[in-house]
Amino acid sequence: MEGVGVRRGSPGGHREKGAEVNPRERRTPDPRRAVGYIRVSTEDQHLGPEAQRAALERFAVAQGLLLVAVHEDRGISGATDIDKRPGLLAALSSMGEHRAGVLVAAKADRIARDVVVAALVERLVARSGARLLFADGTGNGDGPEAQLLRHLVAAFASYERTLIAARTRAALAVLRDRGRRIGGIPYGHRLAADGKHLAPDPDEARIVERGRALRSAGLSLRKIAAALTAEGIRPRGRTWHPESVRSLLRAGGAA
Repeated sequence: MEGVGVRRGSPGGHREKGAEVNPRERRTPDPRRAVGYIRVSTEDQHLGPEAQRAALERFAVAQGLLLVAVHEDRGISGATDIDKRPGLLAALSSMGEHRAGVLVAAKADRIARDVVVAALVERLVARSGARLLFADGTGNGDGPEAQLLRHLVAAFASYERTLIAARTRAALAVLRDRGRRIGGIPYGHRLAADGKHLAPDPDEARIVERGRALRSAGLSLRKIAAALTAEGIRPRGRTWHPESVRSLLRAGGAA
């Protein structure tokens, strides 16, 4: 994404064709050039990619920055490690390519919802001689107060993520205790008439027991699949394969 923001002249000033460029100047980040980063997880209910992009563009105009590129991570949690976030890795790499002195996100929790990940990103950006800024203004600045605020925001984001996960696990546990179906229907069960609860399936229960017996005999998943096929036992899908056997054994507690 090119040309968003305010640009007065070229970032490095005008040079005549053929003029030499100082290698040190070429490497030094330009504080007027920025790379944007957008992150949306599957659980986000607000601040989607379009809203984040608009916030970055408004911030660039207000601060007189040239937004030279914007990179995205979609469906990725804020607690995910940096090496598993291609959009963030691309943004960090893009800063060097564009000689950008700023990495900007809409909010601090778009960078990370984990204190360690947030601190690592900030350290990587600072090591390159650039700054990490947020379009909402929270924690922007180089003073100790701004640094403390960034750490507090990251800590609360991490706490919120952990709290949501704990509440989700507790809610699912209650539903399981009540016999409610959670996710797919495990082998040995079928959906009850009410469409919500699980009921035993005697035919599949016998298949589960057969799979467990073959596993106890030392057969691999692939060999169990072949044995079930040879015995004429029909799977839920088209054929038995290692993963379907694994699901079968997991239902019987022998995976």
